[in-house]
Amino acid sequence: MTLTVAHVQPIIAILAGILILMVPRLLNYIVAIYLIVAGVIGLGLFKHLS
Repeated sequence: MTLTVAHVQPIIAILAGILILMVPRLLNYIVAIYLIVAGVIGLGLFKHLS
């Protein structure tokens, strides 16, 4: 399997969900980091990964 930008967001979402279940106090940080990463990916700044 080749890792492309399309695969990054679901992987991050799964990891964030697991972390939130394990340590609910991290919710704010996990959501903030996820939104930043999703925005960067949405802007196409990781085009060299595909």
